[in-house]
Amino acid sequence: MKLDVQTLAGKKSGSVDLNDDVFGNEPRADILHRMVRYQLAKRRSGTHQVQERGDVSKTTKRIGRQKGGGTARHGNGSVSQFRGGAKAHGPRSRDHSFNLPKKVRAMAMRHALSSKVKSSELIIIDEASVKSPKTADLRKQLEKLGVTNGLVVTGAAVDTNFAKAANNIPNVDVLSSAGANVYDILKRHHLVLTKEAVADLEARLS
Repeated sequence: MKLDVQTLAGKKSGSVDLNDDVFGNEPRADILHRMVRYQLAKRRSGTHQVQERGDVSKTTKRIGRQKGGGTARHGNGSVSQFRGGAKAHGPRSRDHSFNLPKKVRAMAMRHALSSKVKSSELIIIDEASVKSPKTADLRKQLEKLGVTNGLVVTGAAVDTNFAKAANNIPNVDVLSSAGANVYDILKRHHLVLTKEAVADLEARLS
């Protein structure tokens, strides 16, 4: 398939042929859902933990008499019913990540790119670079492209001035082609790729 290439100023700058194996798939919601869950689970720190009975230092002496004292025959102060006691079945530190086959991850990336093509939310630009890190100037340029909520994927390296200018624009993210991922692509309305990013993604996913 062929798409027009634009400059940051919104002017046409030729066209590019997209690989149908990468950009022309029928998006599958189940594959995208599995990949997003995989990414979000992997990001979790898993450091949440509360004190359970074995972690609380409390007396194990019987609290009161067996009968007649109104103490309900409690034998330990670390139970969850008492103030200062432990939490019953609370969260423990653990790893939330799980395995997802490499082929499924690659498939999800192809389907994420294809979903942007199918919904006409993919924009190709010649390059993502600016002369000075002016946020206001870059915002105007992106608005000319129709991008107010989007992800910009550059080539192997992100232009320093472009990254600084985009840093203060809300709902606009910038990633290198190596850092492009399913969650960040789906999170934003538009996907903006440079010609170098297209070549890198096709080489990575073909």
